[in-house]
Amino acid sequence: MTLAILVALLLVPQALVAQGLVRVSPEEVGMSSERLDRLSLALAGYADEGRLAGAVTIIVRRGKIAYREGIGYRDAETQAPMPSDGIFRIASQTKALASVGVMLLQEEGKLLITDPIGDYLPAFAETTVAEPNNSGGYNVVPARRQITIRDLLTHTAGISYGTWSRDHGPSSDVWEEAGINGWYFANRDEPVIDTMTRLAELPMTAHPGERWVYGYNTDILGAMIEKISGQTLGEFLKDRLFDPLGMSDTHFFLPENKEGRLATVYSSVGDGSSFERAPNPGHMEGQGHYVNGPHTAFSAGAGALSTATDYATFLQMMLNGGELHGTRILSRKSVESMLSDHMDGIEFRPGQTFGLGFDLTHNPAAATGLPGSVGEFGWGGAYHSTYWVDPKEEMVVVYLTQIIPAINLDDHEKVRTMVYQAIID
Repeated sequence: MTLAILVALLLVPQALVAQGLVRVSPEEVGMSSERLDRLSLALAGYADEGRLAGAVTIIVRRGKIAYREGIGYRDAETQAPMPSDGIFRIASQTKALASVGVMLLQEEGKLLITDPIGDYLPAFAETTVAEPNNSGGYNVVPARRQITIRDLLTHTAGISYGTWSRDHGPSSDVWEEAGINGWYFANRDEPVIDTMTRLAELPMTAHPGERWVYGYNTDILGAMIEKISGQTLGEFLKDRLFDPLGMSDTHFFLPENKEGRLATVYSSVGDGSSFERAPNPGHMEGQGHYVNGPHTAFSAGAGALSTATDYATFLQMMLNGGELHGTRILSRKSVESMLSDHMDGIEFRPGQTFGLGFDLTHNPAAATGLPGSVGEFGWGGAYHSTYWVDPKEEMVVVYLTQIIPAINLDDHEKVRTMVYQAIID
């Protein structure tokens, strides 16, 4: 080792650099190699049938990688095989990363999640709601109370994704007119805070704290992180989360030297028995501006790219109570808070509730009807990716693919059943 390299290593605090997850035989962590082959065969079947271009799945159990495999193609036209370190647009899986960013600021005393968001982004100090009226239109009324940071973390602020959202509310006309629709920001040549400032003037779908409405909540939090930290969201999360955990392949905009690992986006056609390449660059349902583009709008709600291994590393830290291989990101109590029910009786989904950035399962039979455990937490992304963490089984599962829309695909359910049937202890 040269003196220069030695000096450089000594200058890096070793507590800030986590070791990577280690690959072991499945049997070492209570899983069956033979039974995991069923998972590989099931997923390869989707590619062989032309229903899915490719995917990467990783299973981490007891802190070690039991399974990591790419199937199909990263790019079907060139028949480039899908590598296990393929890079994917993780869309709404970004929300969990940004939610941890909010908790980091709370731990530093920079905010309380019970604070009104207007304390940090004044445009949200007073908001309005569109209430349907008897004549088929709507009345714009003042919100019954201020939106809090916790409302945004739990998606109970009443803020939708405009006309793209299934729950966009009666005022979709003004949202469309304002050009604020859908989760895609990578083509915008303006900071997210500018977009969110305009959004604050629009009438929301519901009053704060009354309903679960999926929308721009986490993007507002991303703008707040930038305002408080003085950094872009990409810089903040790189410094505080990605680099400390060794998540070297997680970015908001992809370095050109990694473009050859980026999975191509496809769209299901007809009944879902085939797919076609999505537009280039396209918009929400296209290849996007993740390599070439403005590189200005860092979307906390859906803007990141990552690998299955990087994202599993992040989730293992959460499963460990905020720490991984000697590197502490959050305190155990902050993680416990994130994984607690914050809905206070607000309806979410059968068998599930919502914490701070994650869904939480309290009744697996009601939630999916498939194998699972009480205490699971997870979410997914618009490009048909999904993940969950099962604390009871000490297990992290990440499944990444790139197909939007995904029609008549039951691969998520197959992954779940094939993972659980491979547990043998």
